[in-house]
Amino acid sequence: MKISITFRNLESTEALKTHINDKVSRVRKYLQGPVEAQAVLSVEKYLHACDLTISAGSLVFKGREETEDMYTSIDKVMDKIEKQIRKSKGRARNNRNAVEEPS
Repeated sequence: MKISITFRNLESTEALKTHINDKVSRVRKYLQGPVEAQAVLSVEKYLHACDLTISAGSLVFKGREETEDMYTSIDKVMDKIEKQIRKSKGRARNNRNAVEEPS
């Protein structure tokens, strides 16, 4: 799994890098093939924003979250992406079942 992290208007810290790596590696078990993630962490005035894009083959999951705390932004954007992954997996499972079971 390849994870690239970009910091805008804030210092890069090992704690933030570790937090993102831990959160993103949790979704690895749901995706097949090579997985790439791009995270952009930025601060504008008092808002801490996290833009996250996860690519797995032809699937792309994107999310953006802004809060007053960077760790909360990361957690919330991961919740959004996990929801997108679950929805995508459910659709694939339903399509597979529809093809296998003739009506």
